[in-house]
Amino acid sequence: MPPKPPRRAGSAAAKSQRASPDGGSAPLAAPRLDIDEADFVGLCDALKVSEGVREKAWKTYESLSAADGALASNKKKKETWGVCIFIVAVDLDEITFTFTELLKNIGMNVCTFFQFLKEVDVNMDTVSTKVDSTVSRLKKKYDILLALYHKFERTCGLIYLEQPSSEISAELKSVLVLKNYWITFLLAKGKVLQVEDDLVISFQLLLCVLDYFIKLSPPAMLKEPYKSAVTAVAVNGSARTPRRGQNRSTRTSKQVDTDTKVIEILCKEHGCNLDEVKNVYSTSFIPFLNSVGIVASNGLPEVEVILQQYEELYLKNKDIDARLFLDHDETLQSDVMACSQVDKIPLKPNSDEEHTLTLLQTPVRAAMNNIQQLSMILNSATDKPSETLIKYFNNCTVNPTDSILKRVENFDHIFKKKFAEAVGQGCAEIGAQRYKLGVRLYYRVMESMLKSEEERLSVQNFSKLLNDNIFHTSLLACAVEVVMATYGRNASQSDGTSAETDLSFPWILNVFDLKAFDFYKVIESFIRVEPSLTREMIKHLERCEHRIMESLAWQSGSPLFDLIKQSKEREGQTEQPEPSSTLNLPLQHNHTAADLYLSPVRSPKKKGPPLSGTSTSDAQPGATPQTQKPQKSTSLSLFYKKVYLLAYLRLRTLFFRLLSDHPDLEPLIWTLFQHTLQNEYELMRDRHLDQIMMCSMYGICKVKNVDLRFKTIVSAYKELPNTNQETFKRVLIREEQYDSIIVFYNLVFMQKLKTNILQYASNRPPTLSPIPHIPRSPYQFSNSPRRVPAGNNIYISPLKSPYKFSDGFQSPTKMTPRSRILVSIGESFGTSEKFQKINQMVCNSDYHLKRSAEVSAAPKPLKRLRFDIEGQDEADGSKHLPQESKFQQKLAEMTSTRTRMQKQKLNDGNDTSASEEK
Repeated sequence: MPPKPPRRAGSAAAKSQRASPDGGSAPLAAPRLDIDEADFVGLCDALKVSEGVREKAWKTYESLSAADGALASNKKKKETWGVCIFIVAVDLDEITFTFTELLKNIGMNVCTFFQFLKEVDVNMDTVSTKVDSTVSRLKKKYDILLALYHKFERTCGLIYLEQPSSEISAELKSVLVLKNYWITFLLAKGKVLQVEDDLVISFQLLLCVLDYFIKLSPPAMLKEPYKSAVTAVAVNGSARTPRRGQNRSTRTSKQVDTDTKVIEILCKEHGCNLDEVKNVYSTSFIPFLNSVGIVASNGLPEVEVILQQYEELYLKNKDIDARLFLDHDETLQSDVMACSQVDKIPLKPNSDEEHTLTLLQTPVRAAMNNIQQLSMILNSATDKPSETLIKYFNNCTVNPTDSILKRVENFDHIFKKKFAEAVGQGCAEIGAQRYKLGVRLYYRVMESMLKSEEERLSVQNFSKLLNDNIFHTSLLACAVEVVMATYGRNASQSDGTSAETDLSFPWILNVFDLKAFDFYKVIESFIRVEPSLTREMIKHLERCEHRIMESLAWQSGSPLFDLIKQSKEREGQTEQPEPSSTLNLPLQHNHTAADLYLSPVRSPKKKGPPLSGTSTSDAQPGATPQTQKPQKSTSLSLFYKKVYLLAYLRLRTLFFRLLSDHPDLEPLIWTLFQHTLQNEYELMRDRHLDQIMMCSMYGICKVKNVDLRFKTIVSAYKELPNTNQETFKRVLIREEQYDSIIVFYNLVFMQKLKTNILQYASNRPPTLSPIPHIPRSPYQFSNSPRRVPAGNNIYISPLKSPYKFSDGFQSPTKMTPRSRILVSIGESFGTSEKFQKINQMVCNSDYHLKRSAEVSAAPKPLKRLRFDIEGQDEADGSKHLPQESKFQQKLAEMTSTRTRMQKQKLNDGNDTSASEEK
């Protein structure tokens, strides 16, 4: 029996109140609640929960009701019970029900449940990180299944006739029902894949299922071009032969070897790589058919057999019953837009070539387009070093060719094994294909890096760099990460940024046994020398860099701590990794990956000899001929500059959400934050940058008597992008002991910085740290149009040179009027050279500011081209008419001229130009 209803609801609430750092207390308990205990018992019985889960769930419900009386209302009571039972069952590892059963019993759909779970987390410890992880897994699986089912419905509508002829209608109803297709796919996905969030492999597997069933379908029920393909196969006799007594593995092997017309059509229609889908068919789908023992006289799986096996799989996983998608069950409907964005993904026209894409994309189509683009980029690349690279290798004092090839081969075996362990043993060859693409990108980027270094330093002997194992491992890992992120796009990603999956960064670091700090060194150079990276991939790599700076580089065993220690020892304890006096200077540097991997031995200002010889890492600096003191580490200095910038940007975002009425506190909080990173860096060991930020904010507010509770800070922090609840729920207190951020503040942060924090309450506070200079992102997106300030939806883009690769994207000279927007402007407006100059000005000058050396000096904008309705054009000093800009006048003239030309062509009977896009 669950606990009886309390006579005084307030007593239970009082016990659950906890002291907070600010000395405040939880809200007073709500009045006595009228709880219908019988309904709670009935819900527990329906879900078959244990007595322990029942009792703890009831106590959790009492605690939530005391904190928020609205949760105890009749309208939300049953939903709250269900959430409490779910939380406790997950925490105790006593789940006796499936997720779908829970939703059915409390009358909620999946999105509403996820949203409600966030609402009931009124205290930081209501929902544990274990529950967060379970919910995250369910969300990802739901997003993938919803996206695939929508694609499945649309695809089947393009394959099968809505009203087939009467002679096949009976067969259609009895055998070839869509239910059979979908459940076969669900069973295959569950059997083949160990990961639940791989959208690409899942969709490729769905195409295999469709191919299998299409070839067994009567041609009369198929639409073109599938009807012709199946008819051709039937004539050849390979798919429509009698099947009694025929060995299944022989038959399916024969089909995949010879009957490729259907799969070719499916791949072409959906933008899939044919070789990859064939690989999935042969290595995963055929073994699946054989393993589950699907046998039928006509070659089709029997519905009862498939249903039984999927039922067993569903009950084992205790999650979502995806069969209900077929019935459009209300528990799987997405009525909360924030829950899942799988319906349509808006695309921004980032470049001329992208105008041909539809403005709305499904998650599957977006993923396929990203993969296509990557494949096009690497079509001209090779799996071996190019002739240019071989020349660079031969110019080295110690030729690195053998070590490079051996390293690539060794990681091939390692990656293939790790991929199979993560995804499924039948997917090892898929991993090999992805690694192969990564190797191509690795050689391509290496060549670009060396060319850039040669131009910068006027040397060709890169022996030291090319014999550096960490450099090569980092570069190869970065190339493979780009490939993995391209294929690993999650179904709920709407902005192209990376979402957490089982193969997401930092998974690649574990595969390559690479330290995060070493991986960080190659990211910026990788982006700069590879112009074909998409905006999404640039953002993904930038996010990887942020994750390294905020936590991964601060893990125990990181070479970062050795570098900081050496920096402190170089000139005594007064030496700092990066002086605070440089914070207000622009983050501009000419350092490359070579500088960072060879630092501190090499200075970027020196040319020639430093690149040859043996490898030296950051953590093991050697003495130079000029001095016996270790040189300053370039990589450490740049790292700290970037960390300071990231830290301030995070702080400013959170500050404006919480303390916009107290602007005088921002420099104080930043000074404490920066002081901690600079002088008490050990507090960052195995912790997160945002933990120090929140503690700094709370500490300053405390001594300044500003009422700001940790609960309020955490609530605002949860709404920031790219945040994880584990950041404030699970903070390292001491070795192998974790607790909430409040406990960390009381037992660790405050104890370490108490003296410093109290100084801010005195009449002589510490000297304020300069506010970091905030530049635009160092990773410019050359394909991004920029809006003209005058409005009117006018955008301008930097002039792009024709693409260098032969296949795939069309160059501007090869584009047709349908694939690009043609603009014709009269000669009086300017020549092509003038347009190039304008584009260069816009590209190079936008967002860049001249700043004087004084901190207090106001930023002065550089002269730049501006199309203003009124005022002066700062580029040439000319005046505009107050009514209309010159650009607008020329645009109107251009439109008028273009219209007259089109009318003339229409009169001449030119139908092609009549349909030209305007």
